[in-house]
Amino acid sequence: MTGGTLHPSAPARFFDRDLQVETVKILPGQYHAARGEGSISTVLGSCVATCLWDPVERIGGMNHFMLPGDAAPASSPWAVSARFGVYAMEVLINEMLHLGADRRRLVAKAFGGARVLQGFGTLDVGRRNTEFVLAFLQEEGIRLVAQDLLGVAPRKIHFFPATGKVQLKRLHLQSGDVLESQEREYLSRLGEAGGGDVEIFPPRRR
Repeated sequence: MTGGTLHPSAPARFFDRDLQVETVKILPGQYHAARGEGSISTVLGSCVATCLWDPVERIGGMNHFMLPGDAAPASSPWAVSARFGVYAMEVLINEMLHLGADRRRLVAKAFGGARVLQGFGTLDVGRRNTEFVLAFLQEEGIRLVAQDLLGVAPRKIHFFPATGKVQLKRLHLQSGDVLESQEREYLSRLGEAGGGDVEIFPPRRR
């Protein structure tokens, strides 16, 4: 397994008791690629995660980015970061190639882009992320085999590199949730002015 980040912390690793697998959890600005058993997981609001998979070598990877392009000044510590979609896609592809994947075989599944941030006027971060990832995949000739994008519900996803399978659960979002607070913080720090089938699980009721 291999992964990386410019996030202050490295991706967390833990044993998921529900799924009974070793799991790597990624946050905004992080990515992970792997061969073999286990899962990669994340929780998405307006961010987008792209799962890439080589069905021959059974190598898969996931990224999690906050904005489509690099809007930070060159001197900013965030200027070259996987929080930005352009870099997040390229660095994930490169990590997978390093593990032995073939770029010509890659297929993609894309998730996230929900409208969870209120009070940002016409800035719809989720839609911008969605439009970016769809355009990127089309331009790069990477086939999109599944997607669950836009809407208003956050999502929790698990991606299994050995099979290309994704499990997705939609979550309820309430004002003041940690996810919303985190995304507002990320936007502030970034300088913003205010394959298998996809299994859909029902949201957990509070």
